[in-house]
Amino acid sequence: MQSLVLGLASLAFVASAAPHVSLAPRQAPVGAPVATTKNGSYFGVHNSNYSQDFFLGVPFAQPPLDQLRFANPASLNNSWSGSLPATNYAFECFGYGGDQIGYQQSEDCLYLNVVRPSGYENASLPIAVWIHGGGFYQGGTADRRYNLSFIVENSVEIGKPIMAASIAYRLGPFGFLSGNDVVAAGQTNVGLKDQRLALHWIQENIAGFGGDPTKVAIWGESAGAASVGLHLTAFNGRDDGLFRAGIMESGNPVQYYAENGTEFYQPRYAALVKAAGCSYGTDTLTCLRQLPVFVLNNILNTTAFNANWKPTVDGDIIARYGSEQLADGSFVHVPIISGANSDEGVSFSPKGINTTSDLEYYLNTTTTNQQALPQALVDELLAVYLNGSNPDYLIPSMQSLGGNVTLGAPYGAYWRSSTAYFVSRRVYQKSS
Repeated sequence: MQSLVLGLASLAFVASAAPHVSLAPRQAPVGAPVATTKNGSYFGVHNSNYSQDFFLGVPFAQPPLDQLRFANPASLNNSWSGSLPATNYAFECFGYGGDQIGYQQSEDCLYLNVVRPSGYENASLPIAVWIHGGGFYQGGTADRRYNLSFIVENSVEIGKPIMAASIAYRLGPFGFLSGNDVVAAGQTNVGLKDQRLALHWIQENIAGFGGDPTKVAIWGESAGAASVGLHLTAFNGRDDGLFRAGIMESGNPVQYYAENGTEFYQPRYAALVKAAGCSYGTDTLTCLRQLPVFVLNNILNTTAFNANWKPTVDGDIIARYGSEQLADGSFVHVPIISGANSDEGVSFSPKGINTTSDLEYYLNTTTTNQQALPQALVDELLAVYLNGSNPDYLIPSMQSLGGNVTLGAPYGAYWRSSTAYFVSRRVYQKSS
């Protein structure tokens, strides 16, 4: 998995994000790659350095605005003659985390991107569909780590050419709002349904880009991997023919978070409705949809309202717990790759681990239930992770650092031991 992630991080091509506005179709520029969909044609950008064609910011749904806010995504309903530009990444969906830093955001965000190797327009290539991670509350397809150029370039170099697509979906409360009124309206898990609609769009249109709709692999990391797992079990395992394989990096059909129900979300939903001034009518969803987006986002952009809106069992797209469905075979039976990314826990390890006491402190204060571990277990963990005679397990590895390096500030002499523990803990959380 490590080489795959490093490949994603390669900045082969990064286009700047640009707002999406209504544009009149026109003649494609000379030499620009053109793809034809059910609704009309798009022209993209050719990159001669990597010998690739980019189609960026292609809509797969109606903008989720006004009455489509907090609602199931709606298919495109317009068509045109001529070509529309697909030359810049769309704005990211509203998210609430560090992955949004440096990227412009919009409520109008349901777009996808296609990267294909040049010269394969009529080859009917397999396609890898990337679903980004970010805990279902942050991230986006414009993220420079996910531009897809490297993976496509590598496929050509090994003689197995593919094209790749990245799909957006609504995040946090915009994508996973829940509560009694939301459930009653049948508008649950709309962020996951965004992904599903994008997969339907790909089935209907990818041939116009030179792709083979029968050879789609869905692929994601963290929340993206969890999303792949949810599509494997969607609608109680119904096979809609949307993909032939799944690749899951640090996530799977058994979710790594609590799939809370309405009893958990309703108090939070009621508080949101009150904060928005929508608690005085009977149709709270309509009231929330009528708020100007900057007003709504200011309310949501607080820890009281933007955290912990996740996919939840709704008896619909998430029919039951994934563990139950796996046990009785209610899932799409396709080949899968499932694993954990190397060194992923580095992001979750504290810094400043200079002494044994520092590491012992974090062992006891980062437990799931925030209770101290039994001292015997702490002693056992310290013996394992502070065993200087076997540095091979320390993270970052000796290979990465060029030797058994002891790091200084701000990391600390025992930071690599701490990181090894947190990597193991992270893998355990995502696999249990």
